[in-house]
Amino acid sequence: MSQSSLNRRLTQVFGILLGMGIAVWLLRGFGVLTFLPGGIIWLLFLAAIAVAILSYVQKTWWRF
Repeated sequence: MSQSSLNRRLTQVFGILLGMGIAVWLLRGFGVLTFLPGGIIWLLFLAAIAVAILSYVQKTWWRF
C-alpha cells in the first residue's frame, strides 16, 4: 500500500470515528442513547485523535 493511499485511508477512518463520536454524543445528550456509558464516547474521540496523530506521523516520517 502506498503512502498516499494509506494516508487517505487513515483520514477516512479519522472522519468516521469523529462523526460517530459526535453522533453518539448528541444522541446521548438528547436522551436517545441514555444506556451508553460516557466511556464509549471518550473511546471514540480518543481513537479519532490517535488515528489523526498516526496519519500526521505517517505523512511526515518517511520510513513509516
